[in-house]
Amino acid sequence: MKPYNILLRTATPADTHLLQYWDSQPHTVASDPNGFSNWEEDLAYKPAWREQLIAELNGRPIGFIQIIDPALEETHYWGDAPENLRAIDIWIGEAADLGKGYGTVMMKLALERCFQPEAVTAVVIDPLATNTKAIRFYERLGFRFVEYRQFDEDYCAVYELLRVDWEILKMPNDINTGKSR
Repeated sequence: MKPYNILLRTATPADTHLLQYWDSQPHTVASDPNGFSNWEEDLAYKPAWREQLIAELNGRPIGFIQIIDPALEETHYWGDAPENLRAIDIWIGEAADLGKGYGTVMMKLALERCFQPEAVTAVVIDPLATNTKAIRFYERLGFRFVEYRQFDEDYCAVYELLRVDWEILKMPNDINTGKSR
């Protein structure tokens, strides 16, 4: 994979119009047809259990990432989640930016953030059960299927990445393949 100069920055109320636009794109709607965000309110509210990030490629916004602590999240979307988990929502804004490896880099940056606290044991995600492209993407990153689950109106496939697996996967490729340096 080519190296990309992708950085994550905190999303701010100044990103409202961009996120509203991205939220209306067909590929975004298809991945979360029942989702609704009031970006103006969401971006102004900064709870300790959530991070909202804009991914930028050479300074150009290309995607959005939300990281939450499911045990502390106010709506209890994940139910009675145990402590020391994180959940990620990730999407690319423009269809023209799909399939270029940007999402992989974004997800790796998000996972680094999630596992920074030593206490975090796993990261969970919940793509629609019918979203086979997203599922393949997560599986390539080391996520493992846990269960199918109904979240409000959406039937999803729950996947998790355990810290122990992430520790192995984040090693340099020559270590993962057993080749010596």
